[in-house]
This record gives sequence, structure tokens and C-alpha cells, in this order.
Amino acid sequence: MQKRFAIRLLAACSLLTGAMGGFGLAQAQTKLKWAHAYETSEPFHKWSVWAGDEIKKRTNGKYEVQVFPASTLGKESDINQGLTLGTVDIILTGASFAGNSYKPLAITYFPFIFRDAEHQLKYARSDVFRELAKGYDEKTGNHITALNYYGARHVTSNRPISKPEDMKGLKIRVPDAPAYLAFPKSLGANPTPIAFAEVYLALQNGTVEAQENPLPTIEAKKFFEVQKNISLTGHIVDSLLTVVSGQLWGKLTDGEKKIFSDVMQEAAEKTGREIIASEARLVEEFKKKGLNVINVDKNAFRAAVLKNTKPTDHGYRQSDYDRIINIK
Repeated sequence: MQKRFAIRLLAACSLLTGAMGGFGLAQAQTKLKWAHAYETSEPFHKWSVWAGDEIKKRTNGKYEVQVFPASTLGKESDINQGLTLGTVDIILTGASFAGNSYKPLAITYFPFIFRDAEHQLKYARSDVFRELAKGYDEKTGNHITALNYYGARHVTSNRPISKPEDMKGLKIRVPDAPAYLAFPKSLGANPTPIAFAEVYLALQNGTVEAQENPLPTIEAKKFFEVQKNISLTGHIVDSLLTVVSGQLWGKLTDGEKKIFSDVMQEAAEKTGREIIASEARLVEEFKKKGLNVINVDKNAFRAAVLKNTKPTDHGYRQSDYDRIINIK
């Protein structure tokens, strides 16, 4: 009798444990994947990790974010697709790549649309950015939470580039997104799309003879080891968008959406401040490394570009261009 009772009690305890285990699983932590193409030494990674930690803290451990740097989950085009496929939850990406899904968003890559970093940061707080981000959200189902300052893009090359005419025939690597083509094509260069992770090798083995990126990226990716000329063209003032997949965004409560947005905007601000500080010091550091740093006439480059192309040639809306140009 006692033996049968003990067996029943044991079975009841097992059922209770199973039920509690099921409840525990239902309340389990949700693991999220955050992907980008940048090195662990760069601010983009550092502040992404910070953001992940803050999200975990502010949601009382409900969400745990693992950040995958340096294209470990795929090239930038891959991680953009991953938002829809469900292989990533959050990404940092250029509007150039996000613009493959919603073209108007990539207007910011038209050469010389921004005067400087401050102009771009004002754009990030503007109605035109909010409208473009909303258009992307509606088209893709994903959600843009923040704009991160990435830096002014400059040309590095084997031979010196000091005036627009020097670009003619230059075989220059550009990211594998159409938005980057306006600058080199309008100046008669030969743009060659190559994935970010493959650029160093392409420069080293002569597949291309030039590339363009902000100074902090040139430092982080060590492009200065295989290119001896840096022309300060500043032809694109670049940014990265923080984008949350529609699948994840749709599951968040209103309170969680606010936490994610607040944290990602804070991370973007911290990233931008660090990049701007890096740009200020790197010109002299590159000179000390023996590089030929060339101060070009940016107005001459701008005039040459605008003589040969306009925003509508690339599928952008002239009204968006005009509104951004006129942000004061």
C-alpha cells in the first residue's frame, strides 16, 4: 500500500516538474542575433555590444543579444535578406543596401548631398528622414530605429588623385550596391563592386587600384598598408541604419519597442561622437605613417559630378534631394 502511494506521489511530482519545466521554457530568455560587417576594433561593434547589454538590462533579462561582427553571418546584402528570412534579428547597414528594397532611402548616397557631419546629423532628426524611414518600413515590414554617422568617404589609391580629371579610367572598388556608382561613373572612373570583407586582398593583388571609405574604416581595415595616397574628397557623408526585423518588431510590446528604440538611438549617438573624433585625429596620424594625404578642391569635384549626373538619373526623387540640401 505504502509502496503504491510512493509510486503515485513520485509520478505526481514528475508531472508537476514537467509542467513547471514547460512554464519555465515559455518564460525563457529570447536570444537575438545582431549582425554587421565591421571589425571588433570599430565603434560600430563596441556600441552594438553595449546596446545588446543595455537591452538585456532594461528588459530584465528577457532579451539576450549576441553581436556577430565582420561579416560572420554574411555579406551586407546577405544580412539585409536575413531580416526577411529570419536568420538575423537586428543589423547595421548602409542605406545604400537598405535602398535595394526601397530606392528613395539611398538618396543620401548622391555625391555631395551633405555638407558635413553636422548636416547629416540634422537630417537624422528631420521630417524627410522620418518619411523615408517610414517608406522603407512599409515596403519591407522591417523597422529603422536609428541613424549612425559612419564618416566622410575619401579615395585611397596607388597613384595620386588631386583633381576630378585624375579619376578618369581609375579602377576603383565600390560596395556592391548601385548607390555608390554616381561618384566614380560621373568622373569617368571604372567602378568595380567588391564585398567589404574582400577589399584588402583586392587592393593587395591589384584587382583594383583604388577604393573609397571614411578614415576610421581605412585605419580599421588597414587599407593604408596597401595604398599610399589618400585624397580627402569627402564625396559621400555616409551613415549606417540600425534595422530591426519585422518578425521581431511585431512581437515586441509598446514598452519594449521604446526600450529598443531608445537604446539604439543612444548607441548611434555614442558611435557618431567617436567616429567624428577619430576623423579629426587620423589625418595627422596617416601623414606620420608616411602616406600622401591630399587636400583636394571639393568644390571642383562637386561641380564635375553635377555637370555629368543628377539625382533623377539614379532613380531618386528630386524633391527629396532638394529638401535635404536645404536643411540648415
